[in-house]
Amino acid sequence: MAKGHRSQIKRARNENKDTRPKAHVRYARVSASKAKIVLDTIKGKGAGEALAILAYTPRTAARIIEKVLKSAVANAENNQGMDASKLFVQEAYANKGPKMKRIRPRAQGRAYRIEKQTSHISIVLNER
Repeated sequence: MAKGHRSQIKRARNENKDTRPKAHVRYARVSASKAKIVLDTIKGKGAGEALAILAYTPRTAARIIEKVLKSAVANAENNQGMDASKLFVQEAYANKGPKMKRIRPRAQGRAYRIEKQTSHISIVLNER
């Protein structure tokens, strides 16, 4: 930890903060591997083009990612005054979240364990 007064420490920490517009969704009910397939199609694309791609992608993860992308664009416009037509997807990634553990009954008093995947999806934009 840096030495100095509390305000000096906060100032030093805020200088290193990432100011790019971004949005996250936590505990999305889609596996990270399935979300990564969709995210790979929009990396490096313009925000408008990425939204068009997601609108016609027939995967469940595309609906969730579309909402996150719209949120990131809104964050860029409202919080940082950026132009939506100049934005592009710089980073897009999905990490594994916790599994929901469920039990399905089986014959003769047995039970099978079912694990439902969740993921944390993040999108970071930048201006050209």
